[in-house]
Amino acid sequence: MNVDIKDEILVEKARNGDNRAMDELLLRYVGVVRSKARRFFLVGGETEDLIQEGMIGLYHAINDYKTEGENLSFKNFAYLCVTRRIIDAVKSSARKKNTPLNSYVSLLDADEMAVSQGPEDELIRNEDKREFYQKISKQLSDFEFRVTVMYIEGMSCLEICESTGKSEKSVDNAIQRGKKKLQNILGLNNQGK
Repeated sequence: MNVDIKDEILVEKARNGDNRAMDELLLRYVGVVRSKARRFFLVGGETEDLIQEGMIGLYHAINDYKTEGENLSFKNFAYLCVTRRIIDAVKSSARKKNTPLNSYVSLLDADEMAVSQGPEDELIRNEDKREFYQKISKQLSDFEFRVTVMYIEGMSCLEICESTGKSEKSVDNAIQRGKKKLQNILGLNNQGK
């Protein structure tokens, strides 16, 4: 598929049965879904579950987006659908007393539902992110901090391994230690017990 084709055109084609257009949209937004899912920490759970929920949200966005008369771009509409689906999955799981999802932590609370991204909003988000990283850098070892930031930014475990030159086990252990320390930093160490 041509990368220059607008999302809205691909949405129309996908809804008319063009599987290549559907695949292209899913491929274009898989990074957004992964990034959003990684902003939630699942105690004893897997991020992959939330990625799957986010992909379902993206699929619904493709099917529900109105190309004519819509004030939102597809990108913003997809972002909202993915975010809502992930948050709904976490809340639904908590209602069902599912232990892994009972105590989620949003690692970056800044404007979870923001659609408009003016320069002021972006500046505030960047400042919040910088302060958050400063705070956790004081509590995590250098390696834990590097790995945790890469993970929050959406890198996979394999990508982190390649970037740091460390083994998968070493990276995974650092991520798990980082998550536990983040729980303590955020005062969530007694939730779900």
